[in-house]
Amino acid sequence: MIPDFEHVIPVLVVGGGACGSMAALTARQAGAQVLVVEQDERPMGSTGMSQGLICAAGTRAQATLGIEDSADGYFADIMAKTRGQADPVLARAIADHAGPTVDWMVEALDMPWELDTGFRPAYGNSTFRVHGWRGHGGQDMVDLLHRRMDDAGIDVLLGTRLADAHADSTGRIHGVTLERRDGAREQVGCETLILACGGFAANHALVAQHIPEMAHARNNGHEGSQGTGIGIASKLGAALGDMGAYQGYGMLTQPQGITVPPGVPVEGGILVNVEGRRFVNEVEDIAGMVRPVLAQPGGHVWVIFDERIEAANAYIPETQQLMALNAMRKADSIEELAALTDLPADALAATLAEAHAAQASGTPDAFGRVWGSDLPPAPPFRALKVVGAIYHTQGGLQIDASARVLRPDGTPLPNLFAGGGAARSVSGPAHWGYLPAMGLATAVTFGRLAGQSAAALVCASADR
Repeated sequence: MIPDFEHVIPVLVVGGGACGSMAALTARQAGAQVLVVEQDERPMGSTGMSQGLICAAGTRAQATLGIEDSADGYFADIMAKTRGQADPVLARAIADHAGPTVDWMVEALDMPWELDTGFRPAYGNSTFRVHGWRGHGGQDMVDLLHRRMDDAGIDVLLGTRLADAHADSTGRIHGVTLERRDGAREQVGCETLILACGGFAANHALVAQHIPEMAHARNNGHEGSQGTGIGIASKLGAALGDMGAYQGYGMLTQPQGITVPPGVPVEGGILVNVEGRRFVNEVEDIAGMVRPVLAQPGGHVWVIFDERIEAANAYIPETQQLMALNAMRKADSIEELAALTDLPADALAATLAEAHAAQASGTPDAFGRVWGSDLPPAPPFRALKVVGAIYHTQGGLQIDASARVLRPDGTPLPNLFAGGGAARSVSGPAHWGYLPAMGLATAVTFGRLAGQSAAALVCASADR
């Protein structure tokens, strides 16, 4: 039985990260009344734990720097990276709308995002396409989005989670049950519901079910990523897609728990195991690299780089944190480096020599890495102990190009929308299809599309 709701909100958004904030701001701009529900007392989520980077094509920031890019090129890169297995409808939506979304953030919301030319084309992006707020990370993005929501007069309920959704026999949602931190519950009606409440990387049972190879891996995502929206919408008849997809990462520092920026291997850094040997092409797969890292003996590996590579990444907040903690082990020779890392000196010397020989000859090395003008590490060296971890899931509720949640037969649920971690992304079915900065690209893009769609539905209902 559907409860009687004392209050009915036109657009109810569950989740106050990048996706939910963008949905709320977009719907409010379209004239709809909006309420955001966020489970954290201080909004954070997966966005807050990220680098705050967005992959987008055809932006004004790219044009300003003379970078030629297009939605078609972006779409081609997504489909190539995912071996043609990404949902083409969603891939097309991201390719077409991520760029305009970033431009809207900069122009309408006065958010200082620019093209990050330090994030060189790699891991599947064919050109400079990663945008961010230089010197700032994901938590800064969350805080700024919430300031913009406050400016727009959007109410945000903190410390409140979605407990249930109430729908009729047609699947139309009439309202939700919300639960406060102290266990108190309240019921709120809504004309539309947007699920932006994250994926399921912190839900051990769901990870074991859908991503068994990561069941025992460390989770470096937000503890609130329990798959709440996915579970509630599934009970209403929603379809799921690509539930085995995730972003893993093979360079989480131990014991600091700080992510080594991808630019470290892109600029020439290498990974070696406890035997002092390389075991992977470090620039082939940003997310898939986690699996060979986890397969190495000893439970950890080392990322080896040098002073030049450190300097090239010094503008990134994670690098600054590692430098402030004096986390890098520094050495002026291979022998000193081996002693500091407890690696066999002969094997480490041979590994570095092989990399330098491949670079000098201009031929791919034994792992298929083409070095080009990039130089392998040379004295003075830097080293960080790292482990593999799961960061966030990339599968979820099946949506369409308007962020409407779909049933298994492809028909949309009447007034339910989703984006971000709660929705299916464009990374294909597994770990190998993730493009750099795609997590936030899908979050902000489908958040904006969901806000537009929900507001349009509310306005259409008001006109009838």
